[in-house]
Amino acid sequence: MTVVTAPTAAAVADRSSACSHVSPRMSSLASSPASERFARGQALLREVAGPEGPALLDGLDGIAPDLARLTVEFGYGDVYGRPGLSLTQRQLINVAALTALGTAAPQLRFHVDGALNVGVAPAGIVETVLHVAVYAGIPAALNGMAVVKAAFAARPDLDFSPARSGTDGAETLRERHERGLAALDRIDGEAGERVVASLADIAPVLADYVVDFAFADVYSRPALGLRTRELATVAACTALGTAGPQLRVHLHGLLNVGGTRDEAVEAIIQMAVYAGFPAALNGITAAREVFAERDAAGLAGA
Repeated sequence: MTVVTAPTAAAVADRSSACSHVSPRMSSLASSPASERFARGQALLREVAGPEGPALLDGLDGIAPDLARLTVEFGYGDVYGRPGLSLTQRQLINVAALTALGTAAPQLRFHVDGALNVGVAPAGIVETVLHVAVYAGIPAALNGMAVVKAAFAARPDLDFSPARSGTDGAETLRERHERGLAALDRIDGEAGERVVASLADIAPVLADYVVDFAFADVYSRPALGLRTRELATVAACTALGTAGPQLRVHLHGLLNVGGTRDEAVEAIIQMAVYAGFPAALNGITAAREVFAERDAAGLAGA
């Protein structure tokens, strides 16, 4: 028979001490009124959604008014109000993550409109959704693009012309593949090369598709910079919750193309709002491992 004993007073004290750790953020906010969170969140919500933004949550009054309040306080007052990412970056990573999840079309529409409101170019929104086809599949990108199309149609004065591929018909398949390999090396470096090499003995054609479609066809498109693409990829892979190895590769990639550790961490923290705390916690674990690996190897990346 197993005997369960009560914890000693010392053990309880140790546990209490560990759980009562006060973060630098909490120390700085200790004397701030809690109402400031709501006011700060409302201001940011208006900036993203326009003057009528807070009214979008009025529909919760009859069933869950506290959910509306928590959305404003936590989602906007706490998370969106943090430094480290601009509003344009925050909106684009939301578009990427919600497209990848494929289960939140109304929220995707909200954040497509929000991206336009804070100054994201229409082409950048389209390109972000197209980019997610690599990580969540073409159906997810098609569904996301339908949401984008509806948002653009509601703004008849929007200045947007669809972009065409920058390649010409004279490029050979070999040249396309070499262009993809060059992009893979520039973005993901050794981490990406290991992925391709790991497929050689079982599915070499899949390795070719990674190089040709993901890197030659998608990553090489000019409408979105590599840093933004990698930030969107980190958000999408975190939100999916099923792509830990790929998240690690693209955390390396973000740092390789000039992104910062702070940007990576902020993108993952933001996913707690849109994909849940488990997804964000797993993402932070991946980031910690990648940062430690780069430190041990003496690799660049702030």
